[in-house]
Amino acid sequence: MGLRDDVYRRSLKTAFDRIELAVGSKCADVGAGGGDIAIELAHWVGDIGRVYAIDIDPKRRNEVAEKAAQFTQVIAITQAAEELALPEPVDLAFCRFLLLGVEDPAQAVAGMARIIKPGGWLVAQEPVTSSGRVGHHPLRVDTEAIKHPDIGLDLVRLMQGAGLEVVDTWAEAPCGFGGSDVVSYLEQMTEAKVDKGDTVLLPPLLCAVAKKPS
Repeated sequence: MGLRDDVYRRSLKTAFDRIELAVGSKCADVGAGGGDIAIELAHWVGDIGRVYAIDIDPKRRNEVAEKAAQFTQVIAITQAAEELALPEPVDLAFCRFLLLGVEDPAQAVAGMARIIKPGGWLVAQEPVTSSGRVGHHPLRVDTEAIKHPDIGLDLVRLMQGAGLEVVDTWAEAPCGFGGSDVVSYLEQMTEAKVDKGDTVLLPPLLCAVAKKPS
């Protein structure tokens, strides 16, 4: 699913507007997955910026490299979030749906804080999975893939623990029914089957913006 069809896309734009991400910025998309957000970052920072698309899965790195071939400012790297090491500090470290699957979220946040330059930003967008609903029923969670299903509620504590100043938080919870994009997203990402009359409330995505002290 491309970023244009991302049901959480408004929260991403809100975050980038909030920090006034400038042309020429250097960014790290940690847990880059298929690379849609890394490519969106490339549009924001322009040809003179740089985007490190980081994922622990080498297959994902290759997927990003292929998808972003036209963007010379995108560099695909295989690294674990807990062991981040880049050749230069960045203005922004970003993650979405990353911390819910790592072994140690605090270590991952500390790693992202480490690669940010003083005065730079960390933007994290993580879910509160237990609040998702299909009709009146909770969403089923894959406990093997999702180690911390409600990690969104811990973002402020994790950021402050890494020495960052949290400056803003908000949440977005898309909902839909029938053949809506929200239902299609849920069925694509999970094995859930939705009846036409059911209202789907996706897990709220809690967004936190933090700044590294100068």
